[in-house]
Amino acid sequence: MCGIVGYIGHREAVPVLLEGLHRLEYRGYDSAGLAVPHRGRLRVTKTQGRVQDLRDRTDAEGARLRGNVGIAHTRWATHGEPSDANAHPHTDGSGRIAVVHNGIVENAEELRAALTADGVEFVSDTDTEAIAHLVAAALDGAETLEDAVRTALHRVEGTYGLLVLDARRPDELVVARNGSPIVLGVGDGEMFVASDVAALVHHTQRVVFLDDGELATVRAGEFRTSTLGLEARRTDKIPTTIDMAAEDYALGGYPDFMRKEMAEQPDAVRRALRGRLDERFATAHLGGLNMDARALRGISKVVFLGCGSAYYAGQLGAQLVEELARIPATAEPASEFRYRNPVVDPDALYVAISQSGETLDTLAAVQELQRKGGRVIGAVNVVGSAIARECGAGVFLHAGPEVSVASTKALTNMTVSFAMLALLLGRVRDLSAAGGERIVSGLRALPDAIDAVLAADEEIADIASRFAKARSMFFIGRVRAWPVAREGAQKLKEISYIHAEAYQGSELKHGPLALIDPEMPSIVLVPGDELLAKNITTIEQIKARGGPVIAVTNTDLPDGLADAVIRVPAVCPELDAIILTIPLQLLAYHTAMALGRDVDKPRNLAKSVTVE
Repeated sequence: MCGIVGYIGHREAVPVLLEGLHRLEYRGYDSAGLAVPHRGRLRVTKTQGRVQDLRDRTDAEGARLRGNVGIAHTRWATHGEPSDANAHPHTDGSGRIAVVHNGIVENAEELRAALTADGVEFVSDTDTEAIAHLVAAALDGAETLEDAVRTALHRVEGTYGLLVLDARRPDELVVARNGSPIVLGVGDGEMFVASDVAALVHHTQRVVFLDDGELATVRAGEFRTSTLGLEARRTDKIPTTIDMAAEDYALGGYPDFMRKEMAEQPDAVRRALRGRLDERFATAHLGGLNMDARALRGISKVVFLGCGSAYYAGQLGAQLVEELARIPATAEPASEFRYRNPVVDPDALYVAISQSGETLDTLAAVQELQRKGGRVIGAVNVVGSAIARECGAGVFLHAGPEVSVASTKALTNMTVSFAMLALLLGRVRDLSAAGGERIVSGLRALPDAIDAVLAADEEIADIASRFAKARSMFFIGRVRAWPVAREGAQKLKEISYIHAEAYQGSELKHGPLALIDPEMPSIVLVPGDELLAKNITTIEQIKARGGPVIAVTNTDLPDGLADAVIRVPAVCPELDAIILTIPLQLLAYHTAMALGRDVDKPRNLAKSVTVE
């Protein structure tokens, strides 16, 4: 989940490394560092804090860090607290080998004990430092750095995206992947390495994605890939061209990426819908499924697997599938799936959801399904990502690059994609043409409806400022709105640090009402559906106990019922939940801004979770 950058070529390495780290800072921002070789030894600079702190330190060191090759890292702590000593790169005792690493070494304590017994002195609390010492020890009997890395990793259990530099062999870098993403960027007489294409697109659009169990040796004008085992086999990779540019990762006049990505949602939804809706037959086309009508009719149930916001999007997707297609559907956290020894139905359709396509828990669930003969598709936002490659079929989200840790446009496009999946499954079963036309019309109306919610930004900001001092909040929703309430609570927690919990309205009287008082605001979702009267009763129960209420609704409510009302357009009952997510994004955003939070880089979190 941290950021890795490497460079070898004809330019000064440090500016390239720092720029790459800046673009990857959403993947980790508690410390940062870099290493360049000089006359057979490493020159390492690292610091606790943000990439700008590292930039300030490198500026102070000046010419000492000059060179045409280097590696760098921005960290999200797993082993060891954020500190200068625990920042990457990590080196061996002689200062010859430098390593940057994403992932977790599961047998780190065992390796550290064995190395300590051999006389190695550790200077950090990290698992990564052990790898640097292992590589250094393996160099004695190795012909190449690649051989030494291969030998060292044979002793390592766990996950890694790894980049290794030998100060005495500054003409090459060695890269390895096992469970954590690594991509090579192919330039003109230069090569780049990163954990995310965001660090590369300013320099090249020709990339090579390493697969799990793969290693690469990278030189300025070439690269060579092979399997990771001790008996290596060549894996001749051909670079592909990605449809991304540096501008996709620029703020473009917005104050932060979360604000920018919320504003991009109408266009993102239009991209997700483009070419996929069929007015003639009132259905959807999702060519990436690779399933004909007979296969679609044979699906016994649909199971959505995701983590965090992706899980909540899956819950909304399950509701849509059951409602439109009348197929049993459910969602569960991908992180728990393989550990409960699930019964895998070969006739079910499993949907693995991940914005990055690299979420380790979700990838592990995919692999567990494949071992047990399950049919699994991906719903991802990154072409060439691990889950996309592992599944080989699925739905591309078309949200565009998402940088802010708090997901907005990717989440919205997940729910829109699942609405199209539910429509497709419904139309091959019992959903009538008239019913399909209504859903198609509703999907077409979504972008303009989202625009209308975004236009109420100032009104929502005023409401957020009124309640920003609350220590805790409830989010209340029922049936279709229940996943929306869960996502709203998560969004508020992760960027404002206000405690928030989501409850179904019917569950309030079974315990949570004990917490209601004048200091506990409740955000109640009130779509104008068949549960309107019950949701109004829920608000009345909260108000009777002195609790402030913010109602989010697309219908008329009795005057004075709520302390504040956020109105959104109505699309159609099945799709209204998608619109209800948008004001909760804005509410969380403006609450966080009122409290002075860094919305793009919330504490303790990172964008792409590639560790368990």
